[in-house]
Amino acid sequence: MIDSHCHLADEKFANDLEATIDRARTAGLERALVILAAGDEKEAAQARRVESLWSEVRVSIGVHPHTAHEFAGNPQGAADVVRQQLAATPSARAIGEIGLDYHYDFSPRDVQQAVFRAQIRLARELGFPVVIHTREADADTIAILREEGSGDLRGVLHCFTGDAALARAGLDMGFFISFAGIISFPKAGDLRDTAKQVPIDRLLAETDSPFLAPVPFRGKRNEPAYVTHVVAALASLHAVDTAELARRTTENFHQLFRP
Repeated sequence: MIDSHCHLADEKFANDLEATIDRARTAGLERALVILAAGDEKEAAQARRVESLWSEVRVSIGVHPHTAHEFAGNPQGAADVVRQQLAATPSARAIGEIGLDYHYDFSPRDVQQAVFRAQIRLARELGFPVVIHTREADADTIAILREEGSGDLRGVLHCFTGDAALARAGLDMGFFISFAGIISFPKAGDLRDTAKQVPIDRLLAETDSPFLAPVPFRGKRNEPAYVTHVVAALASLHAVDTAELARRTTENFHQLFRP
């Protein structure tokens, strides 16, 4: 079993990182993909600590749309920072999370789009998959992926909360769809209906921890061990054994990220 998207380098795990990793391993996790904000040395340092405790982890590095404004005058500069950190990080396997967020609009939308495009071009150049964040920006996100991807871009729509149309658009581009603990929330019926429509060979499971803890831990700090609840929920939706769903999502992770 694999947590395909978590933030173990977040300061919220600093005080009990070793215990958190022990719980993940005890829960049966093979590894996790740790998401890093490009240029954040504090996160990079904790990621090195994570790797010293759990050598199987891999990382993804990107400029999130929330911080795209830092490159307003030079969108290519975002890609340059990512490139440099990828080169210095042997465990890096993806670029992300990158994308668009029109819910908070912490960065101007045109800047978000320019920084997003620059990082997609870098991913294509280096042959890295992308980890996509999209919130209230689905049409623009898909349009940019189509325009810049040129049919050879690999990636995942992470922490999927969209509708069936967005899932179909992602699948048509060859992307994987990753679900987090939200699918266990009582009012997430529409999302569960969408998850049922995603073929098992295109599913990934994640926690997005420390955020979005699944039922029965909702409201508490999330952590990689809790991905077991996401896998169980997906298995129920697809009417397969939990162990089988865990095996299939693990295979999918390896296919995409080639760890």
